[in-house]
Amino acid sequence: MKTIYLVRHAKSSWKYPHLSDFERPLNKRGRKNAPFMGKVLKKLKVAPDLVISSPANRAATTARIIAAAINYPLEDIRYSQTIYEFRENALINVIKQIDDSVNKAMVVGHNPAINALANYIGDQPIGNIPTCGVYCVKLDISSWKKISDHCGKLEFFEFPKKHAS
Repeated sequence: MKTIYLVRHAKSSWKYPHLSDFERPLNKRGRKNAPFMGKVLKKLKVAPDLVISSPANRAATTARIIAAAINYPLEDIRYSQTIYEFRENALINVIKQIDDSVNKAMVVGHNPAINALANYIGDQPIGNIPTCGVYCVKLDISSWKKISDHCGKLEFFEFPKKHAS
């Protein structure tokens, strides 16, 4: 049994048109939501063995903020350019390369790939994972290489607006 946490990066800023898409930072809402979601995950006792993130600024920042909140060592975050490709198949290939000693993995990336992957592996279709949303699936597999269509069962789906009062 494996567990995967699919995290869409927090809300990013379009305020700086001179920056490339890769360099875009989090906006004010993103800087507020990422630590909030870190607290939510800490309450849920989320403790991944591995965190892999897109190296894009908005995703990497989200990964670091959440990792700090759940006491995951920042220096252990792995960055994969492949996650920045925005394709579901690219994400599947990254996941298939995870060492089987890892039982719980967190992937921090971008839509539409994060959403497509959630729908591919999960048992409950999802229309959209909003920014800073976390979709957790328990996978009925013994090896990451065996990830396949609907091999998992939704554990939880958390996102900032779910907690808005």
